[in-house]
Amino acid sequence: MKEYLSLKDHVYNYIVEQINNGKLIANRKVNEVAISESLKVSRTPVREALIQLSSEGLLENVPRKGFVIKNLTKEEAKETYFIIGALDGLAASLATPLLTEKHMKEMEFYIQSINLAISTENFQMYHKMQEAFHDVYLSVCPNKSLVNLLLKSQKKFLKNFDHSGQKEEIKKKLLETNDEHRKMLVLFKSGDSAGLESYMKEVHWNTDKVELVPL
Repeated sequence: MKEYLSLKDHVYNYIVEQINNGKLIANRKVNEVAISESLKVSRTPVREALIQLSSEGLLENVPRKGFVIKNLTKEEAKETYFIIGALDGLAASLATPLLTEKHMKEMEFYIQSINLAISTENFQMYHKMQEAFHDVYLSVCPNKSLVNLLLKSQKKFLKNFDHSGQKEEIKKKLLETNDEHRKMLVLFKSGDSAGLESYMKEVHWNTDKVELVPL
C-alpha cells in the first residue's frame, strides 16, 4: 500500500535534500517564504518541518534571525561520531543473523557502484549508493527505535562534507571508506556480530575521521 507523506514531511524531505545538495549552507538563514512558494504550500508545514529539524540538531533557531543551518564544532562532531558508531555497530550486529544471501549480493552491488561513482567523480551518486549499502542491514534490524535514533544522529552531517578540495585526495579517502564496507561485508557473511560491532565503532566511525563524514 502506497504511503502518502504529510505536507510537513514533504517539506522536511525537501529541506534535507537542499542541505545535502549544498543549496542550503551552514550559518545561513533558511528562507521560509522561498520554500513555501517553491513547494506551493502554506507557511505552517514549513514552520513545522523547521521546528522538527531544529529539534534534531540540523538547524538552530536564532533569536531575531530565524532558522539557520547549524555548523557542528569539531568537538560536537566527534561526540556525535562516537554515538553513531555505537548505534550503527549495534544495529549491524542485531541484523547479522537475519541477513540472507540476497542481502549480501545487494551490499556487494552497492560496493561496486560506490567504486564506480568515485572513479567518475559522481559524488552525488556516491552518497546515494553508500546510503543504500547501509540501508540493506538497517532495514533488517529488528530494533526500529534504534535505527530511527541512528538516522536522526546521522542527519547532522548532511551539510558538512565539502567536495571543493583536492579531488584526488577526496577520492582516495572515499575508496578507503569503501574498503571498510568490504570488510563489513566479510564480517556479515561470517556471522561475526561481535567483531562487526567492534569494527564499526573503532574503525568505520573512528572519531579521528570527522573531516570526512559520509560513511
